[in-house]
Amino acid sequence: MRYASGCIALLALGLVAPAQAEIRDRTPGGFTVENSALIHSPAAEVWRAMTADVDHWWPKDHTWWGAASTLSIETRAGGCFCEMAGEQQAQHLEVVFVDPRKTLRMSGGLGPMQGMGLHGMAEWTLSAEGNTTRVTWRYRAGGYTPDDLSGIAPVVDKVQAQQLNGLVEWMARPR
Repeated sequence: MRYASGCIALLALGLVAPAQAEIRDRTPGGFTVENSALIHSPAAEVWRAMTADVDHWWPKDHTWWGAASTLSIETRAGGCFCEMAGEQQAQHLEVVFVDPRKTLRMSGGLGPMQGMGLHGMAEWTLSAEGNTTRVTWRYRAGGYTPDDLSGIAPVVDKVQAQQLNGLVEWMARPR
């Protein structure tokens, strides 16, 4: 509770900004969602937290095995955004492009979309805005499914905003 109160106070002071969410497009065959947030830290610090500290800020209720799991991102082409819980393992996304402190692009279906046979491209970009860093996450997903994908775009957008807000809150903590 103390942590939540502290985050609310930081938001009120304008030291951290919640993620701004947008459904860029959606059709029955796919969608693009985009979320962005301004973090009051240099890009190098945001990059390190975004990649090396993913297990600390990614919401555990958006993992396969909850608190029992550990998340990691190997920041190299062919690397894995993986989740491990003992013998249970999942590859959330595969790293396909790395430009440190600027762009991380990963390929794959997130969460239940993986089991639906859908494919996605997640792109996380960082850009300096004065003494702050704008983090933008775009996720495009599509593929064959008998379901209308335009209906799940708002859900994915909301979840992605929660995930980005996890990073924002993690970066606002005292180090």
